[in-house]
Amino acid sequence: MKSASIYGFCRRVTNSTQRRRAAKPPRNLGAGSASICGFCSGLKNDLTRYRRNAILSLDLLAFSIHTRSTAISRQRTRVNTGIRAREVRVIDVTGEQLGVMSVPQALALAEERELDLVEVAPNANPPVCRLMDYGKYLYEQQKRDRESRRAQKQIEIKEVRLRPKTGEHDIQVVLRKARKFLDDGAKVRVRIRFRGREIVHRDVALDLMKRVAEELKDVAEIESRPSFEGRSMVMILAPSAS
Repeated sequence: MKSASIYGFCRRVTNSTQRRRAAKPPRNLGAGSASICGFCSGLKNDLTRYRRNAILSLDLLAFSIHTRSTAISRQRTRVNTGIRAREVRVIDVTGEQLGVMSVPQALALAEERELDLVEVAPNANPPVCRLMDYGKYLYEQQKRDRESRRAQKQIEIKEVRLRPKTGEHDIQVVLRKARKFLDDGAKVRVRIRFRGREIVHRDVALDLMKRVAEELKDVAEIESRPSFEGRSMVMILAPSAS
């Protein structure tokens, strides 16, 4: 009985609340609604402005990259019709100066001699141009660059190891290995390691170093004479120039 009365009380409270809500006029949002709308409008404007700024930044970046690439391309050698000056000072293949002339005259002269007109000093007044075979010039320049890089390339150093009491067979194996390294263009570090009381046999190690240098003298020359590094004697051989 008590549970039924509680249930009826709850039903009455619920119905009363619903009636009050239905009878209550809608609340006028007024300034609050306007402020929310203003906030949304401002947010929309900020997003639009951000998008425009992002597009502008990308455009500026693209223009900067294009400008740099154009500046780099402008620094390249001007040849034949790519020369922009009105007059140039022309130098022959042999280095003889042919004087100042208009670019059309210089181009006609180059065509007559089956050569190219190459601008070699663009900042001179007037710019200096040389008559040459430009294709051959580029080939020789690339060849020189390759040789220069090859010369600058660090030479590899290989190492072979011996002991003061190394047997004859093992010595021959080391000599063959060192010879192969030298034939391949590498330097060879010959290292004789001392263990325990072997350090007292320095004269034996020095004689062994002399023998190695003598055996390989047809393909190598001594770059660094035998010296001590801790408990090792070291000598460096380099491929002979001949």
